Parts: sequence; structure tokens; C-alpha cells
Amino acid sequence: MADDKKDIDAVSGVETTGHEWDGIKELNNPLPRWWLWTFYATIVWTIGYTIAYPAWPGITGATAGVLGWSSRGQLAEEMDAARAEQAVYLSRIEQADVNAIAADPELVQFAVAGGSSAFKVYCVQCHGSGAAGGEGYPNLNDDDWIWGGTLEDIAWTIRHGIRHEPDLDTRFNDMPAYGRDQILDRDQISDVAWYVRQMSGQEYDEEAAARGAETFEIECSACHGIDGEGVPELGGPRLNDAIWLYGGSHAEIVAQINNPQQGVMPAWGDRLGETTVKQLAVYVHQLGGGQ
Repeated sequence: MADDKKDIDAVSGVETTGHEWDGIKELNNPLPRWWLWTFYATIVWTIGYTIAYPAWPGITGATAGVLGWSSRGQLAEEMDAARAEQAVYLSRIEQADVNAIAADPELVQFAVAGGSSAFKVYCVQCHGSGAAGGEGYPNLNDDDWIWGGTLEDIAWTIRHGIRHEPDLDTRFNDMPAYGRDQILDRDQISDVAWYVRQMSGQEYDEEAAARGAETFEIECSACHGIDGEGVPELGGPRLNDAIWLYGGSHAEIVAQINNPQQGVMPAWGDRLGETTVKQLAVYVHQLGGGQ
């Protein structure tokens, strides 16, 4: 005769399943009906989903779904919509010069965003992610411009590069190697270096700087300016502001005068196109140092 006596938990008053382990009993609490119906509904919904959308993998592919939807197709639609919206602004930028772009707040906002993206791809390798540059690579955040800091100047430099020989319109100027080519002797070079430190407000040898001033006026002022203010038209860097491309110690200045380093930059015009060049020019100009 079967034992149908129910085991009731003394604490909760709920029937147990009869299972017990180390004094712990399992209560017989069935799932609520609403939960079960919800679970059944999700099964039905899942079946419908696999019919409507791509779902079941096969040997050569997967079921496409009766709706014909795919995440790749949705992405393509969204990209096409974004390109169509951008095309309006890109067309306006293409037809305008950089000054006209700078005068249009809407175009400035678009150009800065586009220029920032292009800068992160093509320019950060030399100028840094924050455009602060480094030794041998100009800082684009300050107001020290070797080849000029107007919008037109910046656009031209980006378009044609610096000492990029395949481009006939590239920025080009070479500083003589005063020591290597024996244009000046060691003492003259040292004196000029002390004078450069003097004009930039750094510690200097007074007597040597006085001698170097005369040599500087004869040999250097044509490109760097009589007071070291720089001559952007010739690519002559400013020397009186203590902003140094190759270092400002006496030894570093001597080394540059003796056998100068000549920085180069690719011509980006043909590679990027005029629209991107203009966006880059607007972006660089607004970094803080544009003239």
C-alpha cells in the first residue's frame, strides 16, 4: 500500500518534495501561472523571430529571414544617409576659400570636426595627438609660425608641404651649414649662439653675445630678422621667443648653426584633396596660435 502522507514543512507550512539533505528540505513551490505563460510566449516569439530575421546557420550561409533585414544592410543605409548629409557641407567647403569658411560658423563647426579626424590619421605621427609637437616637430598650439600662421599660409603649407621636392610649389629654404662649409669659424658660431640666447631672454655670455650680434646681422638677419623676429616669407624661424625646434641650449644652437637640420613635410594636396586640406587648415588655425 503506497504511503501518500504529505510532508509539510513546519516553518513555512509548504509541502516538501520529499528530498532532504543534511536537514535541509526542498519546498514544493510551483512557478506562478503568469510566469509560465510568459515563458511560453517567449518561445513563440523566438520562433517568429527566427523566421523574420537572419538566424539559422547552414553549410554555405544562413537563413536570410522573410523581412530581408541585416545589420550590414542597416549600416550601409545609415552610412549613405550620413554621406548625403555631409555632401552638402563638403560641397560648400569645396567651393569656398578658407577665409569664407572661417566666416561661416556652420562651416567652421563642420570643418573643425572633419579636420580633427583627418589630423588624427595623418598628422599626429609628427605633431602629436595634442598638436604640441616635439623636438624637430613644430608645436601647432602656439603663435610661432615658421611659414606663416594665416589660414592661407597654413593651407598652402599643408597642400604643398615643406621641402617636398616633387612639388614645385613646396615651401623651400635651406639654412647654410656655417661650420661644416667653413663659412664661420668655431668662435664666431659660439658667439652667434650666445647672442641668440640673449635675444631670447636666456642666460648668455655678455662679451661673446656682443661679438655675435655683428655676425648675426651680417649672416643671419636676412632670414631671421634684425631682431630675431623671424621672416615667415622665407621660412626663417623666430629666435627671440625661446620657442625652440631643435633645442635652445648653447650647445644645441651651436650644433644647428654648424650643421643645421632641415625639417621636411609631405605635400598632402594630391593625397587628401582640396576639401580635406581646407578642413585641416581651419582646424589647425583654431588650435590657438593662428594669425
